[in-house]
Amino acid sequence: MGTTGTVLAQEANFYRVRLDDGLGMVLCTRRARLKKTGQSVLVGDRVEVTEIDSASGRGVIAATCARRSVLSKPPIANCTGVLVVFALSEPAYDPALLSRFLVHIEAEKLGAIVCLNKIDEVPPEAVEAVAVAVGGWGYTVRPVSARTGVGIEALRAELAGTYVLAGPSGVGKSSLLNYLHPGLALRVGDISARLGRGRHTTRHVELFALNAEALVADAPGFNQLELTLAPERLAGYFPEFRPYLGCCQFRNCLHRDEPGCAVREANLERYGIYREFLAEVLVNAQKQRRTAEPDEAIRLRGGLRRGKAVAVPRLEEQLRGTSRRTARQQLGRWDETAADEAD
Repeated sequence: MGTTGTVLAQEANFYRVRLDDGLGMVLCTRRARLKKTGQSVLVGDRVEVTEIDSASGRGVIAATCARRSVLSKPPIANCTGVLVVFALSEPAYDPALLSRFLVHIEAEKLGAIVCLNKIDEVPPEAVEAVAVAVGGWGYTVRPVSARTGVGIEALRAELAGTYVLAGPSGVGKSSLLNYLHPGLALRVGDISARLGRGRHTTRHVELFALNAEALVADAPGFNQLELTLAPERLAGYFPEFRPYLGCCQFRNCLHRDEPGCAVREANLERYGIYREFLAEVLVNAQKQRRTAEPDEAIRLRGGLRRGKAVAVPRLEEQLRGTSRRTARQQLGRWDETAADEAD
């Protein structure tokens, strides 16, 4: 007879599952049928466990329950939200990188709490300035010090449900989790003097129980998140932009240089960051179109080779050289202009 539980960790082909009703923890494999049908098992999944052997603490995951949400980086199911941890010192605070994390979280339709760590290493007015700015973007902000414990209790009160810690390496995610859950003793990496960022110390995704109701995940750090979003949706992932969306002169406004753009005219703090992200997603959208429709990037060169037309890659307009025909036309116009001036 089986029971249900929550996947707390995965390493290789094994899953550590906390069983419901206080039945303890078991180490599970997944049934081969799940793999054959392409059903993945993620940390945070609610699963059905069978063939439980209490003596060895082993079991088998027979099925996964429907997911409320899925976060792709790091891969965690059924998140209540994301706790985005950024340091105010070592590494230095970067609003563009924080915005990159927040845009991805918005695209996943998850809420976010922004935790500003290492507040003991910067002046109070610097902490206040960043907290007010990020709060103005539409997010809950919790300044803390994982070293001294300042602000930890206020943060703990926010964490009801399943949260994942996200943020670049070196900002103190593992230190923060150690403070929230004494006794974990997660390894904490030093800041690399050469790179100015932390070494990766977390090797796999794992959920830790802060209490009976709250689970928090520590996950592998990552510094770059490629934006592959639809360009027309990007502005909606900036909460402070939303009151102005739909107020532009053109319905398909991308909020660049279009006349009558309400977003551009609002003078929002992150507008420059939005423009940088928009340029990136437009390039990625073009790459995706080429992949989906390879014929769009090919043209047929005049003439035949062995009875077949010769296909060559189509260059972007800004990379194309002037054709011989165009060069002759330009030379002809130059000759006519020179002759007129001579008369």
